[in-house]
Amino acid sequence: MERKLATVLFVDLVDSSGLVAASDPEVVRRRVSRFFEQVSKCIEGHGGTVEKFAGDAVMAAFGVPQAHEDDAERAVKAALAILESVDLPARIGVESGEVVTEATDSTFATGDAVNLAARLQQSAEPGQVLIGPGTHRLTLGRIETEDLGPVEIRGRAEPVWAWVAISANGTAPARVVITPLIGRDHELELLENTYSRAIRDRRAHLFTIYGEPGVGKTRLANEFLESLEGATVVSGRALPYGESITYWPLAEMVKNVAGISDDDPLEVAIEKLRECCPAEAVADLLGLATGVLEAVHGERSQQEIAWAAREWAQLMAQTQPLVLVFEDIHWAEEPLLELIEHITEWVREGPLLILCLARAELLDIRPDWGGGRLRATSIELEALSAGDSEQLIDALSAGAGVTPETRKVLLEKTEGNPLFLEEVMRTVEECGEEEAAAGIPDTVQALIGARIDRLPAGSKAVLQRASVIGRSFWGGAIAHLVDEDVEDALRDLLMRDMVVVESRSSISGETPYRFKHVLIKEVAYSGLSKSSRAGLHGRFAGWLQERAGDELLEIRAYHLDQAAALMAELDGAPPPELAQEAAAALHEAGRRALAREANRAARTSFLRALELEPTPERRYLAAKAARRLDDLPAVAREMEIVREEAERTGNNRLHGRALTSLSDVALMRDADLPRAKELVERALSVLDPTDSASRFDALEARSWIGWWTGRLIEAEPYIRDALAAAQEVGRKDLEAGALDLLASTHRAKLELDEAERLLAHARDLAEESGAVVGRGWIFLTWTRVYLLRGNIEQAEASSQEAIRLFSEAGAAWGAARALTHGAWAAWSGGDQTKAEKRFREAIRLLKPLGDRAALCESQRGLAQLLVELGRIDEAERFALEARETVGPADITSLSTTSSALGVVRAAQGRDLEAEALLRDAVDLIAPTDFREAELEAQRSLAQFLRSRERDDEAEAVEARCEELLPAWDSTARMA
Repeated sequence: MERKLATVLFVDLVDSSGLVAASDPEVVRRRVSRFFEQVSKCIEGHGGTVEKFAGDAVMAAFGVPQAHEDDAERAVKAALAILESVDLPARIGVESGEVVTEATDSTFATGDAVNLAARLQQSAEPGQVLIGPGTHRLTLGRIETEDLGPVEIRGRAEPVWAWVAISANGTAPARVVITPLIGRDHELELLENTYSRAIRDRRAHLFTIYGEPGVGKTRLANEFLESLEGATVVSGRALPYGESITYWPLAEMVKNVAGISDDDPLEVAIEKLRECCPAEAVADLLGLATGVLEAVHGERSQQEIAWAAREWAQLMAQTQPLVLVFEDIHWAEEPLLELIEHITEWVREGPLLILCLARAELLDIRPDWGGGRLRATSIELEALSAGDSEQLIDALSAGAGVTPETRKVLLEKTEGNPLFLEEVMRTVEECGEEEAAAGIPDTVQALIGARIDRLPAGSKAVLQRASVIGRSFWGGAIAHLVDEDVEDALRDLLMRDMVVVESRSSISGETPYRFKHVLIKEVAYSGLSKSSRAGLHGRFAGWLQERAGDELLEIRAYHLDQAAALMAELDGAPPPELAQEAAAALHEAGRRALAREANRAARTSFLRALELEPTPERRYLAAKAARRLDDLPAVAREMEIVREEAERTGNNRLHGRALTSLSDVALMRDADLPRAKELVERALSVLDPTDSASRFDALEARSWIGWWTGRLIEAEPYIRDALAAAQEVGRKDLEAGALDLLASTHRAKLELDEAERLLAHARDLAEESGAVVGRGWIFLTWTRVYLLRGNIEQAEASSQEAIRLFSEAGAAWGAARALTHGAWAAWSGGDQTKAEKRFREAIRLLKPLGDRAALCESQRGLAQLLVELGRIDEAERFALEARETVGPADITSLSTTSSALGVVRAAQGRDLEAEALLRDAVDLIAPTDFREAELEAQRSLAQFLRSRERDDEAEAVEARCEELLPAWDSTARMA
């Protein structure tokens, strides 16, 4: 069974019953027979095949069994010829699309195009040829038509757009924009100049080449790369078939530089990686991103992976100029795009050119790609000029030349499309000028499909099976799928320039091949029946498991998933064994993606695994990925199902984890403290005391209940228990985070010496684990400690280090909070302009993130600063916004925003309101353990009382401030 792009024609006599009634039967028979003969002659004369006669109707197919580049055009010309030649009234319908044939030499076709062609014929007027959307698209510019618009078609729920074919004297085909090989002097010069600038500046530069499929992006890039001397060039390609391969291009690059094969033993791969990356933290992060290290080594954020990639690129660029080539980034996931931007922004000590090749679809998902960057250049490749096209024809004909008539046809039909020219010239070489000139299609699919159909049977079988594997494939895999020697067929395909040999194989001992163009792969794949595709995907997954083990798990999971999906489409459900195997592979792929913070890919993998083989564990992991994507409704819905299933089956581990997540939702989304506390305490009660990994999350969640209610003394034991759990599982990054949280509790209680001791330990652990973002949080906590001690210069330096770390890692939330702290430091240092700028930038970053606590603190800080600057109306606006933003259970922010509004009301002369708000701020926070927040509330109240010459009352408040923090600075600004 085979799938093909074909064109189907239906022709039927008009009012044959009337003809029979009005004429002698013998006359009718002769006239109808002559009608069928004339119809058959027209069809066969245009290269079509009469498939069947049904009553007074004839069905014909073009492109079955042998495809031609212009099958749709031939069919319409045949239809018009029929109307001219028959002496009986007829109506005709023509449509093109994918059909299924029983065998490679069969003319019997089924498919939607067959049905629609028949319906179009029924809707046509006598003497009319109606064509559908598929045929119109393939004959655009070559057939003159009249647009009928949407037409009601019997048996169709929606109208179908239809056209009346009038004549074969259409205009030239519409221009197609695709990159040439010749005529790129300007673009090449621009690329070379950008590279020279990167060398001169010793900085990273981003250069993006846009173009439609086949436009020649890769050819232009290769021409540039071949001219380089003394540069390191590494490349990687984003794959179109799996969100689970987030960092695949980076993995290709790192493995290439390190000399790692995907079938290397783990210890060998790690050794090679660490030889390539002397910094252990960088090597470990890259190992996780590339799949060399397992997720058990710890989850890392995409920002940390980007930091490691930047360090790796920086190191290589310092040795000699470096060119990183990212191909097909229109298929890249967001973490990879952010990684590329991060490297561009932060490699500043070595010449680096980042060359990206993309279709214009990239701008649909990233309209700002490269925009606003000083060292970013983009070009869009246009079609060849007529002169350049003629040069390309000369080059492709290798001096043999083509006749002027053929040359003219090629130029008109291709309009500067280099891929069209290449493929048509190959047709000239293989079949002669006459067929090439007569049958040039207007789409690459039709062109390549016709060429594939002309291959020897063995070569075609190899090409189609290779298309199942992907753009790149291995000779051994093809032999496994074909079950016979494939060397001759591969040599034939190499000679025909349909595939090329790649320089490096990711599987030792296997010869790597690559489709010359992705469109060849796509058209070859489209020719396989779905049942064949399913079987081949499954067989390739088995070969991959045998040859590479779990090193290429994500690719294996993709192929098993494809096999299962195809079988489900064909039979309603995949075989149980296939569903189970695919689900297991998708589960593991999702787990690895989750460890790399490729959360959307992880969720997709887990949800698909859940469809194939539902388990509570998979539902939990899918919900965990949803939480990282901030999809709290999905978390609430799915975790409740997990909780019910786990409770019913007695799975305490999942039960406890689900309860922990539901507690998180209750706190963060609903601000329902009693419910959050009840859920997390139930979690702790059901979790096994030895399950430290699960208990870490629950203990940390329980500590936040204390934070939100202002009972830090209650929170502290849970933090210490979480710290112990992190130590038990050997996660230094988690241990550093727990120590930072513990230090924050001591800071909030104004126990500053202990806070600094814990911070020093946390910093060391974070540096050892390579936790870049974790270091940012530690410096953030230190900033507040320095502000409390009055060490303004150190507070400024610490806040800037936090901003730097968060910004380099692309962590907008952390950077925004660091900017707020930096604003307080700048204000305390007397730089109000810098403080205002930082507050405003923090607000800008925080608004889309949904962190109400952080946003209201930035808003109220700006309000207080604006009061000092005398801009009272603006200050009032921000103070009121802060009050609206604050969460109802956020005791600290309720106090600070009340105090800020009190300061504004005092500046407005509304003293009664001001004093009430300032005292409310004190009353809210005083019963809690937040001594730091109380100090700020008391200080603001004291300043108000002093300004109103109520010195006795002010002294009493100031005494409380001295009691809270000896040697406190009444003028210092506090975060």
